[in-house]
Amino acid sequence: MDDAACTAFLQWALPQMRMRWAGYRKVRKQVCKRIGRWLHELGLSDAEAYRGYLARHPSEWSTLDSLCPITISRFYRDADVFDHLERDVLPWLARRAVAGRSPLVRAWSIGCSGGEEPYTLSLIWDFSTASQAPGVEFAILATEVSGEALERARKACYPETCLSTLPPRWVDSAFERVDGRYCLRPLHRSRVTFALQDIRQATPEDCFDLILCRNLVLTYFEEDLQRELLPRILARLAPGGAFVIGRKERLPAGFPPGAGQPPLGIYRAPS
Repeated sequence: MDDAACTAFLQWALPQMRMRWAGYRKVRKQVCKRIGRWLHELGLSDAEAYRGYLARHPSEWSTLDSLCPITISRFYRDADVFDHLERDVLPWLARRAVAGRSPLVRAWSIGCSGGEEPYTLSLIWDFSTASQAPGVEFAILATEVSGEALERARKACYPETCLSTLPPRWVDSAFERVDGRYCLRPLHRSRVTFALQDIRQATPEDCFDLILCRNLVLTYFEEDLQRELLPRILARLAPGGAFVIGRKERLPAGFPPGAGQPPLGIYRAPS
C-alpha cells in the first residue's frame, strides 16, 4: 500500500477508533507497514478492499486497532524533562518518603513501548537519587498495549542508537555488549515490572507518586477520549505526586480546573 493510499485510509479509519490523524501524521509509516503486511496475509489487494472487509467483518476493527500502536522511543527522550526529574522531582519524592517514613516510592510509566522510559527512571534513581534517600526503594510499573513491544522491553537489549542521549558513564556501567546490542544489567532492570494493559480499558489498582503519561493519550487519542481517561489516570496519583505529559503535549482546555501549562509538562498534585 503506497503512502497516499495509506494516508487516506488512516484519515478515514482513525476517527472511527477515537484516534487522531494529527498524532499519526509524522509516524504513519510504522502503521502503514503493519497494515500492508496484514493485507497481504488476508489476500486483499488494497486499502479499498480492506474497507469492504471491515464492513463485512465488524470484529476486524479490533485487529486494526492492534496494528496502530506507535512504538518509537529511546532512552532519555526529551532530555530536559529527565534532567528536571533527576534534579528536582525524584529527590523531592525521595525526601518526602524519608520524612513520611515510607520505604517506597512508586512510579507508573504508561505506554512504555520497548522499556526505554521506565529503565531511564531506574538509571536516574541508581546513579543519582538513591544516595539521597538511604533505605527508600523505587518501584516502577510499566504498562503497554503491544505484546511485541513488551517482549522487547523484558529482554532489555537495545541498539547503540537508542542509548545516544544517555551519559556515557551510565552506558559503560549499566550495560553489557551482547551480540552487537547493549543489554541492561539485572541490577537496573529488577525494579521495573511490566504489564500488558490497554489504558483505554483498565488502570492499575495501586496509587503512584509519579505517573508518566507521555506521547500516547494526548497525542494519539481524540479529545473526548482524553477527557474520559485523564480522570481515571489521575485517580491513581497519590496526593502530592507528580504527573508528567509529553514535552509538546497539552492537556484539554480547562482540565484539570485551574491548571496552567507548567514548564516541561510536569504537574504536581496538591498534598
